[in-house]
Amino acid sequence: MTEQPKVALITGSAKGLGKMTALLLAESGCDIIINYVHSQKEAYLLCERIQAKGRRCIAIQGDVANPMEMSQLVKSAVAEFGSIDILINNAGPFVRERKLFSEYSQEDINYLMHGNLLGVMQLDHLVLPMMRNKSWGRIVHFGFGHAAEARGWPHRAVYAAAKVGLVSFTKTLAVEEAPYGITVNMICPGDIRGMNKEKLISEVEQEIDPESPRGRPGAGEDIARVIAFLCEERSDFITGNIMDVSGGLDPIRAIIGSSHQK
Repeated sequence: MTEQPKVALITGSAKGLGKMTALLLAESGCDIIINYVHSQKEAYLLCERIQAKGRRCIAIQGDVANPMEMSQLVKSAVAEFGSIDILINNAGPFVRERKLFSEYSQEDINYLMHGNLLGVMQLDHLVLPMMRNKSWGRIVHFGFGHAAEARGWPHRAVYAAAKVGLVSFTKTLAVEEAPYGITVNMICPGDIRGMNKEKLISEVEQEIDPESPRGRPGAGEDIARVIAFLCEERSDFITGNIMDVSGGLDPIRAIIGSSHQK
């Protein structure tokens, strides 16, 4: 009897790092659930591209910060595919504008915390029973460089607090779910910007990035290939890890001591 393909849900996967992860997991043989909030056109185009590779793929709208939408997303995915084997929690709101904590509104605080911590926990909670039922599962969270050190990040207080909380949750969940064949890890991407998020390593390896110790800018493939490795069948002994994929760049160092910018 032929083994059924693994089903992977990648949040925020119509564009950027999530898109590259979806493509690489599809190439590795997974069926894919694309998730988007506003980028419907991009999501459907990506879905067609993945289907052209011979994989099943659907695109479902839903904001990770909204529990009701995430619950409906999971229901729709299960109705189509039967279960979810791999969950990549890529989505998470980030505000590029530098702001002191005192300048955030209560709504900003709630949205960033729900989108980067509580929503991730709730989505994990929805898929865990399916993974336990199969005695197999892969969960990947997203953090930021050096998140495991729980350092302060001036002008990123709420985002940093949420992700550092997610570090602890990642390590706890990894221990609790290991007996059920479920691994839980966190990927901490470097400062990969703009269209580089959707590029292959071969497309950026000749470029110069003077801020990067590696010397070149990061690409979406840098992140996606690590995630794909963590999702492999024989990667079951790798769990509870917080992995920097940054070319050696410390994202916090560059702004500590800098003047406040609007």
